[in-house]
Amino acid sequence: MQKITTNLWFNDEAEEAAKFYVSIFNNSSINRITRYGKNRNKSMSEGKVMTVEFELDGQHFVALNGGPRYKFSEAISFIVNCDTQEELDFYWERLSEGGDPKAQVCGWLKDTYGVSWQIVPSTLNDMINDANPDKAERVMNALLQMKAKLNINQLTKAYEE
Repeated sequence: MQKITTNLWFNDEAEEAAKFYVSIFNNSSINRITRYGKNRNKSMSEGKVMTVEFELDGQHFVALNGGPRYKFSEAISFIVNCDTQEELDFYWERLSEGGDPKAQVCGWLKDTYGVSWQIVPSTLNDMINDANPDKAERVMNALLQMKAKLNINQLTKAYEE
């Protein structure tokens, strides 16, 4: 068992969201579903899904149906590192389905459940932290011009200029 597990609070879409995420990432699965019993949250009926334990590419998560009290924000996001443009395009297209187009900027998106994701090239951190400040600044300037999905070729070109 991993030491730290991310818990995601949903209104009542925990199972639906977990199934959606598992359908996108390889090496992923639904591991266990727990249902509300008689001593339940007053807003949840007996037998309704309480938690869904799932894995995304080997990383453990828990999705909780806790009611509408809390909402997701961009203060927390999941970073998906991509080696190719095709991989980046795949995750961008799948995770942005039904999400908020206004939340798409500089590689960030918000999915249909309100969860924020950053879909980025695996090399991005190295490029923007390069010892040569001119290279790093060119990459950051190129990144900030991208209004939604990132383009690996354009970032690499800015880096290599």
